[in-house]
Amino acid sequence: MLYWLIKRLLAEPVLTPVLRPWVRGAENVPASGPAILASNHLSVADTVLLPTVLRRRVTFIAKAEMFTAAGVRGRLSAGLLRGVGQLPVDRSGGRASAAAIDAAVEVLGRGEVLGIYPEGTRSPDGRLYRGRTGVARIALRSGAPVLPVAMVGTGELMPRGRLVPRVRRVGVVIGEPLDLSRYAGRADDQFVVRSVTDEIMAAVQRLSRQEYVDEYAPRHAADAPPPTPGRGPGGRSAPRPPHR
Repeated sequence: MLYWLIKRLLAEPVLTPVLRPWVRGAENVPASGPAILASNHLSVADTVLLPTVLRRRVTFIAKAEMFTAAGVRGRLSAGLLRGVGQLPVDRSGGRASAAAIDAAVEVLGRGEVLGIYPEGTRSPDGRLYRGRTGVARIALRSGAPVLPVAMVGTGELMPRGRLVPRVRRVGVVIGEPLDLSRYAGRADDQFVVRSVTDEIMAAVQRLSRQEYVDEYAPRHAADAPPPTPGRGPGGRSAPRPPHR
């Protein structure tokens, strides 16, 4: 209920006329049944923008730290996140990560749409970083179609550390579902889950045209590696970044 109240009474009537978001490929999202939206992640605004431009509800995977902040503000934030249906994910690995994957598969088993940022965190510098394999494990276990998604312009709208957005037009590109049927039944094969993750990230990169970094995303721009252009996820040819 809280999800739809925020969407109908806040996100759509406020964000739509101010940001004038555009969307390409919305018809690729099935009208019913499970689907995984695997997106790049440039800004905190991404999690608000994507549901705003889609008719179906999107349940996002969110890092567990967002649910455990101290104080009244932390409790209110955690309550809001749970109210809109976000799933906490413990990134420490092991059983905690397995439980998060189980929860995501359960969401898809109910025929819902799951949103996930395979990079695991926001890009510190606008580049696309190596995907973590949780998205592949969820896809292979659930059998749900994976749609690559590119958020466009949200990094300039709400860059890291900024509390007040810079008003500008932003957009979303949603690709066609990926055919992962050849990997069916191989969710426990480490090589397969890495290959599937790279394939998903390559599809995201084709839409976003970001420069690719074959390392996991650091939390701070100062820790980001130097540019290494030319190759994409899994050794694929990388699209040329757009001129700035």
